[in-house]
Amino acid sequence: MSVRIVNPESLGAPRGYANGVLSNPGARILFIAGQVGWDEQQQIVSDDLVEQFDRALANLITVVTDAGSQPRFIARLVIYVTDKNEYRDRMKEIGERYRARMDKHFPAMVLVEVKGLLEDRAKIEIEGTAIV
Repeated sequence: MSVRIVNPESLGAPRGYANGVLSNPGARILFIAGQVGWDEQQQIVSDDLVEQFDRALANLITVVTDAGSQPRFIARLVIYVTDKNEYRDRMKEIGERYRARMDKHFPAMVLVEVKGLLEDRAKIEIEGTAIV
């Protein structure tokens, strides 16, 4: 199993994401439902965005590993936030938490600001696609 990062020079160097991720032929694809920052009892772990990000990413990685893959085979992340300015203001802390879990693996990513999420206290939700 392998993935190849695709970053055309003509698009400039991406910062903290990949423009594309290509899997090997015949790879299976895992689609990961949106994960919020809640614990095993489905309780939001904190009202703090960074804490919610960390737990949501951990929950997503749990799905990946339970399917028999590894974080380095996550090909795409879609991050939904209720306040893009708060996310931007906390990017350094979020980046530290991201690297602690994903090291320097940066899949294709998108950040979307939404009016709200299904869980009222959730400030962030992360969905993904991984290669298994």
